[in-house]
Amino acid sequence: MASKHKIIYWLSTVGLASGLTGSGVQQLLRTEGEGALAPPYAWGIVELGYPTYILTILGLWKLLGAVAILLPKYPLLKEWAYAGLFFLLTGGMFSHIASGDAWYQLLPALFLLALTIVSWHFRPVDRRLLTRKP
Repeated sequence: MASKHKIIYWLSTVGLASGLTGSGVQQLLRTEGEGALAPPYAWGIVELGYPTYILTILGLWKLLGAVAILLPKYPLLKEWAYAGLFFLLTGGMFSHIASGDAWYQLLPALFLLALTIVSWHFRPVDRRLLTRKP
């Protein structure tokens, strides 16, 4: 059972870190996503009603979050990173809802949010802030 949990943790965590890194770099570089489900970066952020400089903040937070969840130890940093990712991704989803975007534009953030929750739930004891008995 512990092995199964470890596999689920690492698959979700590596998938999450990859998604955060890819989208974070794209946001920092202001690249446009050809064929993206959600509005591509610089154009999309303006369509949502935000200034383009927010891409630098979001991209940096995503990269730092990816590093934080992959680092060994530092359980307090990980808790903050998971909480920050939760707020970042739910905020993005609600921005799309509030601006009247199509439902499928929520899918990228929803997918990363699901990976965030799975990774957080299955994290090993040494990566938890408070240890609980199994």
